Amino acid sequence: MKLSILICDYPLEEDLVILAHLVQTAHVSTASLAMYFQDAGAPAVGFSPMQLWSNMGWLAKVVVIILFIMSIYSLAVIIDRALYFNAARSQSREFAPKVAGALKEGRLDEAIKVADRSKKSHLAEVVTAGLQEFRSFGSGGSVTEEQIESSKRALERSESIVHAKLKKGLSGLATIGSTAPFIGLFGTVTGILNAFQAIATQKSSGIGAVAGGISEALVTTAFGLLVAIPAVMLFNYFTNKVEAFDVEMDNSSSELVDYFIKQGHR
Repeated sequence: MKLSILICDYPLEEDLVILAHLVQTAHVSTASLAMYFQDAGAPAVGFSPMQLWSNMGWLAKVVVIILFIMSIYSLAVIIDRALYFNAARSQSREFAPKVAGALKEGRLDEAIKVADRSKKSHLAEVVTAGLQEFRSFGSGGSVTEEQIESSKRALERSESIVHAKLKKGLSGLATIGSTAPFIGLFGTVTGILNAFQAIATQKSSGIGAVAGGISEALVTTAFGLLVAIPAVMLFNYFTNKVEAFDVEMDNSSSELVDYFIKQGHR
């Protein structure tokens, strides 16, 4: 009698709720385990350069090759400009006091010889053009206005030529710095599209189905930024160098024209 009372008093509805909750939890856990083992059975995607390359599609490989060529060109321009600017700076420092001393003593031919020995100096190239034009009128007689104006035009032409030499390759460096991130982004878009295509073809939403496409997208993005950042930074650095060289050439040309004018008043 007591046992039947206990059975009747026990809340059967709560039992059914608990039982239904346990069944639902077991079903979710089974689905999670199935997805886990499905992902575990998928081929692992490595992150070494060769494994990333093998997991890329042909379009992403084309993007990486283009970025690699751009990086080689950028490195070549950077090395070339750095060597050229350093040589121009060092030779100009040696050239300036020597040619100034020769001009003070009136030795025009000696000044031209000093300039000819400094082949990579931006100042020497400009000054040589002005001195040779000035000397072409002859050393005898008084200095005419026409002679000074002709020498001034020769200096301006030489400055334009040297300015173009100093900026050689910098436009390509600017183009690489501005376009490399977008090329890498294009590879990123194709990698994401490949990831969604893998989900659609394999009928799987596990991480193994999209790992290849995601790694492909990340590699192209990182490579694009790796190429662009040094190119932009060094383009700005070299541009500032060219502007400083332009100021030095303008000052040297102005001082040389003043020298010619003083020679005319003697």
